[in-house]
Amino acid sequence: MLRRAAVLALRALLELAQQPARWLSVSEIANAQELPAPMLEQLLLQLRRAGLVEARRGRHGGYRLARPATAIAVAEVLQAVGANLDLSAGLAEDPAVAEARVLLSMGRRLQAALERELATFSLEELLFDLSSCKERLNNDGGVMLG
Repeated sequence: MLRRAAVLALRALLELAQQPARWLSVSEIANAQELPAPMLEQLLLQLRRAGLVEARRGRHGGYRLARPATAIAVAEVLQAVGANLDLSAGLAEDPAVAEARVLLSMGRRLQAALERELATFSLEELLFDLSSCKERLNNDGGVMLG
């Protein structure tokens, strides 16, 4: 459903969100998330242009979130890397057939609902889900919430 670029961008942002005050290099993010560094660097440049991360050069440079994770919507991330979700793609095979029109209408309604949800779904919520999932995978018997 999500393009690879969107998944990698979200993983990179989650890594940055876990250490919001720290500047992380491309190699640190790539190693922590097991991502290909060249592609990650291109994605981080797109995210910087979109105002989602900030960059600093030098020995103690790298990337960090430009805003708090609560202020970054998943929709912004997807838009920044050109990962538009189209739920109505392929539904209008024959617009003269009533069933095709109904399915296209359904796809448009679902698309609008998805866009509304992604506009309010923040990186902070993903970070919470990540923490819950890590706790659940830990043998301490934590419970995944969300």
